[in-house]
Amino acid sequence: MRHGIKGRKLSRTAAHRKSTMQSLAMALIREHRIVTTVAKAKELRGYVEPLITRAKEDTNHNRRQVFSSLQNKDAVSTLFTEIGPKSKDRPGGYTRVIKAGFRKGDGAELAVVELVDFNDIKPEGSSSSNKKKRTRRAGKSNTPTTSESPKETEKKETSNDSKDTANKKEDSTQEEE
Repeated sequence: MRHGIKGRKLSRTAAHRKSTMQSLAMALIREHRIVTTVAKAKELRGYVEPLITRAKEDTNHNRRQVFSSLQNKDAVSTLFTEIGPKSKDRPGGYTRVIKAGFRKGDGAELAVVELVDFNDIKPEGSSSSNKKKRTRRAGKSNTPTTSESPKETEKKETSNDSKDTANKKEDSTQEEE
């Protein structure tokens, strides 16, 4: 039984796991979106989110703490200048993991890991202003209805059309004269 055992081993030694997480975190900080396996993506969430939380407050102590995890000056500076300030008002949940199918070679399940505040493309479930809202009522529109029945409105439309054609004929005869 695996009671209280936290984290995934990812079929790696401890040093290899640490190096893998560092590399994935640096790639995510640099690119804002990466594709990896689902297991690595879920493990990366727990590794990079505390770093982003530290980056929200730019102090020398926080920079050194983050550097001890990443071991890369460029990644640390990007984290504290770009990502930290942009996610300042977010109380956690800085990353999003979206399943992205299976890898062709070995069939491993892939996922896209992205930083939420740097997302350019809206997820499929979000509402967009371009789509019209659909109703369940067949054939009825969302506009308010009048007290007239549909047959009465059809009669009015046809009578208006006949009046318009009669007016056009009168106008054309007056122009000829």
